[in-house]
Amino acid sequence: MRGLNLDQLHAFADVIELGSFSAAATRQNLSQPAISQQIRQLEDRLGVRLIERVGKRAMPTPAGQALLDRVGEIDASVQNALDAVAGFARGTIGQVRIGTGATACIYFLPKVLEQLQRRFPGLEVIVRTGNTSEVLKSIEENSLDIGLVTLPAAGRSLDVTPVLTDPFVAIFAEGADVPDQIGPTDLVDMPLVLYERGGHTRTIVDDWLRAAGIVGNSIMELGSVEAIKELVGAGLGATILPAMGARLGRTQFPIKTRPLVPGLARQLALVVRRDKVLGRGLREVRNSLMTAARDWPTA
Repeated sequence: MRGLNLDQLHAFADVIELGSFSAAATRQNLSQPAISQQIRQLEDRLGVRLIERVGKRAMPTPAGQALLDRVGEIDASVQNALDAVAGFARGTIGQVRIGTGATACIYFLPKVLEQLQRRFPGLEVIVRTGNTSEVLKSIEENSLDIGLVTLPAAGRSLDVTPVLTDPFVAIFAEGADVPDQIGPTDLVDMPLVLYERGGHTRTIVDDWLRAAGIVGNSIMELGSVEAIKELVGAGLGATILPAMGARLGRTQFPIKTRPLVPGLARQLALVVRRDKVLGRGLREVRNSLMTAARDWPTA
């Protein structure tokens, strides 16, 4: 349709998401009359009313909801077009936005990114961390191009490819007197320093304990793997973390690891939109991530 304006679409989506014209104006650093004008122009172009007020909140009309459901697809198509021509710019092969969890960002990605930078100095890579649901939402909205996330991960618009099995291990201060293998009952009376709630990693650990009828004495819950290991090394408790983040010799205080019985592992997967155009930059990033996952030590 001639004259369809992306700025007007984004103004409309922001008004609905935030519930008011003033909040949308603040987000876009515009005046409220400017936002109102964009919405009027969009409604005039489409010939329908898109927004109505329910109480004090701006809500979509049925026509507005139909349009809102497709804004992400429109953004994805535009970004795909930009990605497709990015490789023709002098000295570049495009920009790739990666989303992943904190553990993979610290221990898995750096070597991959270093190799990519060396091979493709014209490739710009942007990394954002978050839990699986946050990364998936951003991929669906096309604000991220690819994700490395902990399964389960699902979405009708998403292509999910499992690439790596990462076992969990128990971690203790070096001087702790613990058996060679750790089961849930071994942790009954131990203070635990665990990863924060809300992500798949914590859910996997909680489910493992709960299956044995153990609640676990969680005295601290943190979002930093490095901080958890430091506190454990200092003798403040024990923890269970993915082996990816349990490498020895990286903490101020020495630690030791033990395998879990029954065994516990998380599955990592690469996620992209099904309709995503795999430009050269994104292809190279995806291939590098898959190669690194294939070669990653799992024992």
